[in-house]
Amino acid sequence: MSKVAIVKCADYDPQTVYASLSKSLELLGGIEKYIKPGMKVLLKCNLLMKKRPEEAATTHPEVAAALARAVKEAGAYPIIADSPGGLYTTSALKGVYRACGMEEVSGRDDIELNYNVETLDVCHPEGKIVKHLTVIKLLEEVDAVISVCKLKTHSLALFTGAVKNLFGVIPGTAKAEYHLRMKRIEDFSDMLVDITTYVKPVLSVMDAVVGMEGDGPSAGTPRKVGAILASASPYALDVVAASMIGIDTGRVWTIQRAKERGLCSDKLSDIELLGDSFDELYIKDFKIPKHKEKNPIERYVSGNSRIARFVRSRFGPRPVFIHSGCIGCRDCERNCPPKAIEIVNNRPNVDLEKCIRCYCCQELCPKKTIVIKQNWLFRVFR
Repeated sequence: MSKVAIVKCADYDPQTVYASLSKSLELLGGIEKYIKPGMKVLLKCNLLMKKRPEEAATTHPEVAAALARAVKEAGAYPIIADSPGGLYTTSALKGVYRACGMEEVSGRDDIELNYNVETLDVCHPEGKIVKHLTVIKLLEEVDAVISVCKLKTHSLALFTGAVKNLFGVIPGTAKAEYHLRMKRIEDFSDMLVDITTYVKPVLSVMDAVVGMEGDGPSAGTPRKVGAILASASPYALDVVAASMIGIDTGRVWTIQRAKERGLCSDKLSDIELLGDSFDELYIKDFKIPKHKEKNPIERYVSGNSRIARFVRSRFGPRPVFIHSGCIGCRDCERNCPPKAIEIVNNRPNVDLEKCIRCYCCQELCPKKTIVIKQNWLFRVFR
């Protein structure tokens, strides 16, 4: 039976975070059970884009710093890294580390930040949907990986946690290729599980002190949850975290894909909960993206048939651009996998026939001027 530690954490005071993290690791048998002296350890944080820690879109730097301290105390060497959306360059990494607060804790606590932007093609024969991966080179140079994720809703996947976080080992612009190849959320989620089975994180730690609700993973609203979660199983961790914010695990694609492979159960009762009370931390009114509410149209047209694609295109959710707040940065155009966005008069316009509904445009918009809206017919049904 998988074990998940749940420990209350009131705020991001460094000592408070370290105490909560330490307790969660002790409940799992101590960090020495997973990290050995001399190891080089990748702390794979969620550093989606240039967002301040208080915006709750990225792993809080104090959680990363506390974990780095624990890794050092185990005699190992931690390195904080991620491959955010967009270009995977040294200058881009510097900008993200600075905005997300990682640069500050790195200087304060002497923690290495990864600036190696080389990539490698690797084989994954055990993968179900992808047998080859392009990954950041650092992944192949470390002895262990810890997924340091953030509790958030997600416009495409509904929920993002320990499994979805590992999509960040795919270098920046290469992510677009994976979105383009796996247009259906079913296939995309299978691909995320494939990445997780390749990376094999020894631990997963979730920053759930303040999560993000609504239009996550970047355009939502901060919501205090007040906990740090940890587990040796990224799949079990996601089951517990999703359940804690009232999301039906049957609707979380990555959980269902992992369940099909026998990697986890989607039932909370099949997981051993350690530490503080789940019931005390449970949130019943955590907001999910509006367009992810149960769709009475699309549930009858799952699959990739011509009819299914037509119905999803005509009646499914779609990105809508609020031109009044747009700054013309062109990030949406540059990062659109099917190249469905065209800039006209310095403002974005989308070709819905080409759009694959990956919502990368919304995810990477720095001004939150892209919203996902549902067709009027769905609203009538609802």
